[in-house]
Amino acid sequence: MELNLDLDPILPSSQPESMTEFVNSRGEPATRSATGGWTSALFIIGVEVAERCAYYGISSNLITYLTGPLGEGTATAAAALNTWSGVATMLPLLGAFIADSWLGRYRTIVFASLLYIMGLGMLTISSIIPSTSNSHCNDSTNQKNCTNASSQKALFFFSLYLVAFAQGGHKPCVQAFGADQFDQNDPREKISKYSFFNWWYFGICASGGVAVVTMSYVQDNIGWGLGFGIPCGIMVLALVLFLLGTRTYRYFVLEEENPFIRVGRSFVALARGWKSKGFCMAVGTGEITSLADEDNADASTEAKGLLRLFPIWATCLIYGVLFAQTSTFFTKQASTLDRKISRDVEVPPAALQVFISVAIICFIPIYDKLLVPLTRKFTRIPSGITMLQRIGTGMALSLIAVVVAALVEIKRLKTAKEYGLVDKPKVPVPMSLWWMVPQYLLFGMADVFTIVGMQEFFYDQVPDALRSLGLAFYLSVLGVGSFISSFLISVIDKISSAKGKSWFSNNLNQAHLDYFYWFLAGLTAFEIVLFLYFSKIYVYRKRLRIDADV
Repeated sequence: MELNLDLDPILPSSQPESMTEFVNSRGEPATRSATGGWTSALFIIGVEVAERCAYYGISSNLITYLTGPLGEGTATAAAALNTWSGVATMLPLLGAFIADSWLGRYRTIVFASLLYIMGLGMLTISSIIPSTSNSHCNDSTNQKNCTNASSQKALFFFSLYLVAFAQGGHKPCVQAFGADQFDQNDPREKISKYSFFNWWYFGICASGGVAVVTMSYVQDNIGWGLGFGIPCGIMVLALVLFLLGTRTYRYFVLEEENPFIRVGRSFVALARGWKSKGFCMAVGTGEITSLADEDNADASTEAKGLLRLFPIWATCLIYGVLFAQTSTFFTKQASTLDRKISRDVEVPPAALQVFISVAIICFIPIYDKLLVPLTRKFTRIPSGITMLQRIGTGMALSLIAVVVAALVEIKRLKTAKEYGLVDKPKVPVPMSLWWMVPQYLLFGMADVFTIVGMQEFFYDQVPDALRSLGLAFYLSVLGVGSFISSFLISVIDKISSAKGKSWFSNNLNQAHLDYFYWFLAGLTAFEIVLFLYFSKIYVYRKRLRIDADV
């Protein structure tokens, strides 16, 4: 794939051929001509494409498996999946710590891939075991079957969390390792690095879209064993592909001193400074407003750099809550509609998630090839617009998406009432699945801005030795967002059930997902106001503009 950025001829590569901060596979100083660049990056993008195909091949339709073969209720299944998703996107913090302080990114990716394969293999085995739903376990004659069902459920969740643990090592390291293939000190490679994040997301969304459509069809129409087994095979291929590129990679040299220990000392120095009232720091900017102890100030630089990321991180969390709905309640919504596109073909409800990928696949080339070069001419910023401007634009689009979702749900409930289907949850509501497509497309466009923007921001704004941790910060937004979603669902379910009918009733024709979506829209609007404030006072760690005399 040719990724010609059509850069200005005023951006020559004037850096030396050999790089001291990177080595090749033999431990020698890496050279620009023999290592790194798009050749290595495409290997790594290919690995992530395969891994995301495996991940979405199991995760996108889990709500159907839990409420079907495992017999869980809608609210219970959604809360369980949000918890699992939260854990899966929080564990990268542990994986980043291991990679940046001990194993290095390459070894962490290899070990995590082996663990990934083991988890997917066990998940496949758990789905082959004959299942008995919870509804049959009240009968004393079925105790043996219920014991088997409990064993199956235990193996299923153990395997699922093993996959989450493996992803914790794989996810932050692969992307950081891919971005490492471009030297930020070289003008051309620096701009290629910004483009890398766009094409990275393009690749994983293309593979995710294919996985959602094909795997949900296999799982719903052929069997869950095959539906979980294929992702396991794909993960084996991902590991093989990654190993094939070993000789082309640039490897970041780990610092002799553990960077986390150094950052820990930085926080201690910062605490001493606060205790002695030697200086105070603006939360958003990290600027010192008064200074008594210059040594403490110098030692606390890295701590201040990490702390000033917190307001941005915190004001992105509601986006993580919205992100969690696309694979849970959106899928359950779709399952109630008329999904037939011909007499014999019915679209699996989880397959509608492919429209998120379609929006991303269509919009990223437009963004990267048209919008970025155009805005770069005016802003002189390599990425066209600032990273925070990109994130904020996506938040605004996500607000529109959740409002559309609420309006569609109102229409669905009204249609169910008009046709007398309020008490008939198994009868499809005579409303086309195409009504749900706009909310998926809007979320896809929002992801192009917010998800990729967060990747760029947290990778770029942390110390160089902690880049895996930076990407783990971005993933933790989605993880904490899933936990918040799970908490909100549990609390709202209890409160609404006590007052009459749950918003998340197993019979969605009697539920009120529209109320939940309006609630999320209000939270998103509040989030955007806070984000705009903290973005305005944030000071970037590195200069963003291209030098005029380069």
